[in-house]
Amino acid sequence: MGYAAETDEALMLFIILAYLGGVLTILSPCILPVLPFVFARAGRSFARSTLPMLVGMALTFAVVATLAAVGGGWAVRVNGIGRAVALVLLAVFGLTLLFPALSDRMTRPLVALGSRLSERNQGEQESIWSSAVLGVATGLLWAPCAGPILGIIFTTAAIQGASLNTTFLLLAYALGAATSLALALLVGGKLFARMKKSLGASERIRQALGVLVLVGVAVIATGLDTRVLARLSSAQTAGIETDLARKLGLGNQMAESATISDRSGRLVLPVEGRLPSLGGLGPWINSEPLTAAQLRGKVVLIDFWTYSCINCLRTLPYLKAWDDRYRKDGLVIIGVHAPEFAFERDPGNVRKAVADLGIRYPVALDNGYMLWNALHNSYWPAHFFIDAEGRIRYHHHGEGEYDVSERVIRQLLAEAGHAPAGATAAIRAAGTEAAASGQVRSPETYIGYYRAERFASPGRLMHDKATAYAGAPLTLNQWDLQGRWIDQRQSARSLSAGARIDFRFASRDLHLVLGSASGKPVRFRVLLDGKAPGADAGMDAGADGTGQVTGQRLYQLVRQKGAARERTFTIEFLDPGAEAFSFTFG
Repeated sequence: MGYAAETDEALMLFIILAYLGGVLTILSPCILPVLPFVFARAGRSFARSTLPMLVGMALTFAVVATLAAVGGGWAVRVNGIGRAVALVLLAVFGLTLLFPALSDRMTRPLVALGSRLSERNQGEQESIWSSAVLGVATGLLWAPCAGPILGIIFTTAAIQGASLNTTFLLLAYALGAATSLALALLVGGKLFARMKKSLGASERIRQALGVLVLVGVAVIATGLDTRVLARLSSAQTAGIETDLARKLGLGNQMAESATISDRSGRLVLPVEGRLPSLGGLGPWINSEPLTAAQLRGKVVLIDFWTYSCINCLRTLPYLKAWDDRYRKDGLVIIGVHAPEFAFERDPGNVRKAVADLGIRYPVALDNGYMLWNALHNSYWPAHFFIDAEGRIRYHHHGEGEYDVSERVIRQLLAEAGHAPAGATAAIRAAGTEAAASGQVRSPETYIGYYRAERFASPGRLMHDKATAYAGAPLTLNQWDLQGRWIDQRQSARSLSAGARIDFRFASRDLHLVLGSASGKPVRFRVLLDGKAPGADAGMDAGADGTGQVTGQRLYQLVRQKGAARERTFTIEFLDPGAEAFSFTFG
């Protein structure tokens, strides 16, 4: 849970990671409203202008973030007050740039204070103090731009208790951001100085900066910095941080950061945004089209899925059970079907799959990925939990952590005044919906050339060209084609009877997404290590290995009864026209 710096080496590693995470903060667009404030110091002494501003920013953020780690919701309210104060300070700063006379009047107290504190030059002292105040304001405004790495630090503080190490990590993160801003100022400042010199209009540039500062204040005050700008590339920034964390061995801790509980045992569910418009989804299955306005007062679970995805199928028992258990309490599950393969765009195929899978809750097609993109999603399956006020409070990618997801549902229902009585939902799973074995050593493997890997037949996959392929000796997770095939972007199509695919795999289950190019049934025969599968046949193959492709979907062809072990799978198509898309395992 979280992460713990148990050794000096681990602490140093986390400090480096925190510093790099802070450096990456400059990539977030919610930093954009702050940059005019930074560039406004261009051309001034680094030691007496830029450095005090950066130090003020870093220290202020470290203090505010430490309070947030210790005080939770209380500190959030305090930081909200801090943001309001910062906005006032920055608005005043913008006005002083726009109106020099106002600047002269307002800086007189700072000049007098500087004279009393030091015998240094009056103008230099003014620069130090005004820059430090600007840094404090910037630090208060910069905190919401923090990404997943800062989330790890907060997770640790919440679970294990805040400590001196927490402050060190937060300070490292703040210094990283200060470094990136300093570099931006160094590069941008030189460019800015040349502009002033070449244009000979420093006063106009100063006033233009004042306008930019005031625009930035308006952007932040209206929430556009976090509601719009940050959403433009927050996923990319978070992705970079996440990859960095995973390379340093912290991927699991980041996945767990949303499962923090407070001292009362309730999950900490911060507001992540609002449910976007559902316009553009459709057609709808099991329901008339729903709108975000109609769903106010309900707890909503958005499930991004596609019907040939094995990971999505294995989440269905939980979704169906939650629908049965909590629908009367105000839970609305919406299965947003976002296709991976072309055949999954067909509403008729989706309707049949919904009926075959026994799904009763509303399903809406998102063939244009409108809601997918609005929520910055990249995964099948992905679950977004929305409270009765239309706010996104939690999300989860992939399989697993079902107990946490159900706790989220129950807690959001309780917040809406409909606390469920009684036990949690009863889960029943069988066939392709049964959980994976935990002994999977083979990855999802695509047959179409666009994402094909580990192909072993002599030569290479020929793109969109009829080709006769030969088999080859296979090592673990390699595959080959035999007979005449045409390999296309998403799938391979067999051109003659007797065409086959071999795969060397290690898992309990083997699935293959198949279809028929003509729409007519295509007969096949499955072998394991050259023999009929017998008791190890999957639900879509007989003990003798025979079966038929009757539609475009995922077929379970192997389910081993004993311990999963490395074996060679073969599927031979007795008729031409089979389409093979991808292997998955469980």
